[in-house]
Amino acid sequence: MKRFFRAKSRIVGMIMMPIFFLLGLGLGLNGLINLGTGESYLQFLVPGIIGMSLLFTSITSGTAVLFDRQFGFLKEIMVTPNSRVSIVIGRVLGGTTTAVMQSVLIVIISLFIGFHPVITIATPMAIVFMVLIAATFISLGLIFGSVINDFQGFQLVTNFVTLPLFFLSNAIFPLSSLPWYIQDISYVNPLTYGIDGIRGALTGVSTYPMAVDLGVMIVFFAVMVAIAAYAFNKTDVD
Repeated sequence: MKRFFRAKSRIVGMIMMPIFFLLGLGLGLNGLINLGTGESYLQFLVPGIIGMSLLFTSITSGTAVLFDRQFGFLKEIMVTPNSRVSIVIGRVLGGTTTAVMQSVLIVIISLFIGFHPVITIATPMAIVFMVLIAATFISLGLIFGSVINDFQGFQLVTNFVTLPLFFLSNAIFPLSSLPWYIQDISYVNPLTYGIDGIRGALTGVSTYPMAVDLGVMIVFFAVMVAIAAYAFNKTDVD
């Protein structure tokens, strides 16, 4: 947390891309796209941009493993009495905290450009879905960081994974407007359910029941953390 707040350029860089998307797509296409649900496109887009921010911020956290391995810090951690599983959980929780704070900041900024959340008893569930999205993809980033030994390879793999995850979800357009084969792929994309849960919590409009979104995200979260712990346990620190 201290390192995050001290890196002012990192904070600015994290929120600039979501803001550009909100301004470019949200305001630019708001009057041109009719979703047929009665809500504006900006209302639909904001949860998608939150999901995008969580995805890109979280999955790149795997670079920390590469840095720690390169500078010998990972070896120092491994010789402590702490188990490797606890180290993974600590990294997941730390990265999740900063990712969720960034997402809350994006929600606050979106209020000034026309986003109007629907406040209900389910609204706090948006934080729960943010946590699940961040923790799931931080775990995925740790898996990549544990099995990949160079930064160039890590960047290539994460770019290859994050862009399809983003565009093959319901972040920018409703699933009903996509071809059937894209919809079938989206059904196995955890980001789809995470964004749908955030959208339901903040706007009251969602594709699936919130219980379904929550259940699917919990399953993906548990599986990814378990794989991350296994991969990290097999990491070569030499």
